[in-house]
Amino acid sequence: MQRINTPKLESATGAAAAIFERIRESAGVAPNCYAAVGHLNPAALKAILQADGVLASSSLRKQELEIVKLVVSGAARCDYCMTAHGLSSLRAGLSPEALKAIREGRPTGNRRHDALVRFVRIVVSTQGTVSDEVYADVRSAGYTDAHMVDISLAIAIATFTNTFNRINDTPIDVTAFV
Repeated sequence: MQRINTPKLESATGAAAAIFERIRESAGVAPNCYAAVGHLNPAALKAILQADGVLASSSLRKQELEIVKLVVSGAARCDYCMTAHGLSSLRAGLSPEALKAIREGRPTGNRRHDALVRFVRIVVSTQGTVSDEVYADVRSAGYTDAHMVDISLAIAIATFTNTFNRINDTPIDVTAFV
């Protein structure tokens, strides 16, 4: 059950109303996560949306961005984000079999995707500097210095939404992601 009171989107005013309108224009609906964050701190929602905009034109493909966010969400056990990024991964062209393999910790059969999954899992589940071996593995799959920046930004965005949704127990609104 949602813990943080989120007023109806129609009651939003000022900066929050403007952000919600832009989201509705581009996506058709404002997901529950964005609604809650935006009502409480429009600047925080604006920052997340801007960071996602940066990633949309980054060195990572849409499938790779969703894989990063899916792996981070799985490690955090955030039901809301695992659902959202699972559906977004499918929309980005990831096969249902590959999605299931990622969720279950099995190889997808795509070397590049598998290297990315391993890399992100290690980054989010360990502390300290990533080992030379782990770094060399992801680099040998074709990921560049620019990719490292974009992977880091995607991890940061997913970590924020995962954390908020775990605190809030945000209700899953599947229709916002299909």
